[in-house]
Amino acid sequence: MPSLADHGTAFAEAVSGFAPGPVVVLCHDDADGLSAGAILSRALERKGRGPVRIRVVGRGEGAWSPAIRDVLAGWAPAGIVATDLGVQAGAILPGVPTVLVDHHVPRSWPTADEARVVTGHEDAPIPTSSLLAFACAQALGDAEDLAWLAGIGLVGDLGERGAGADFPDIMASLRKAHTAKAVREAVSLVNAPRRSASGDAEPALRALLAAGGPADLLDGDAAAPLREARAEVKAALDAARAVPPLFAGPVALIRCDSPCQIHPLVAQSWTHRLRRQVVIGANAGFRAGYVHFAARSASVPDLIAFLEERAPTLGPDDQFAQGHRRATGGQVRAETWNRFAAGLGFGPEALVP
Repeated sequence: MPSLADHGTAFAEAVSGFAPGPVVVLCHDDADGLSAGAILSRALERKGRGPVRIRVVGRGEGAWSPAIRDVLAGWAPAGIVATDLGVQAGAILPGVPTVLVDHHVPRSWPTADEARVVTGHEDAPIPTSSLLAFACAQALGDAEDLAWLAGIGLVGDLGERGAGADFPDIMASLRKAHTAKAVREAVSLVNAPRRSASGDAEPALRALLAAGGPADLLDGDAAAPLREARAEVKAALDAARAVPPLFAGPVALIRCDSPCQIHPLVAQSWTHRLRRQVVIGANAGFRAGYVHFAARSASVPDLIAFLEERAPTLGPDDQFAQGHRRATGGQVRAETWNRFAAGLGFGPEALVP
């Protein structure tokens, strides 16, 4: 099984094949993806692989979509690094050398001409994308000042308890350099913009790129839009948490209708009380015509397999059982959701128009 250092070496070898010229870093819009994007962009610029331009792939977008392809074609990059956006066959931008740095279960596998892959999905424990990115940065040169960014992504994806259990040495170093309170607060603020109704994570990315540590994210002008977004999300989440769950067999379902991305938070908040169930938070108000849902569980170790065993017939626009084995979900058309909910055993109260 490769080590984090081995992953870093593979990345360094891959980007050494980039021709001189601009590099684009594509990243997901959560704390892990944004931190990974910030780490990789800084490391590539220090190595002289640049200039580097970062593009956040956010709500309703996909790295392999025609829309993203058109944007990248206009930028004419010499190389592309995509992180925390999944792994699948196909070229993001045909003809341009690409490296995927990721920890999700691959949807499919690209050819060597389409992309080089640096993945930790089979490691034990599975590293976050930001931790992989930090290993990649270390392989390019001195990167110790970027370790806190890996910590932000680690806590953002695994929580303090999970991160401490899986990566105790890394978390011990993070706590030695920064207070636990500052790290928790920073993660909360970085995640807030993507969960707001606007879904715009750019303020969080700008704050991460400008900061020298978690404490820098807590005050000043850069923190103001993050705090505003967090207040908006908190109000939506408080309303959703007041909704009682529905039950069908091993599944507990909490319905919400909000333009904020609160369904993962709703699902996670109930797992502490419903430890034997798979908890699904389903949001019919997030995007017109779709239901976005998140599955979490304190007792089921492979939620992707759990969902796949109960999958409905999927349409071309449906995304189902993607992400991590312990944190998965999807976005499906309303009619697909209704087939899924009925198949789980829920009645009319779980269906959407």
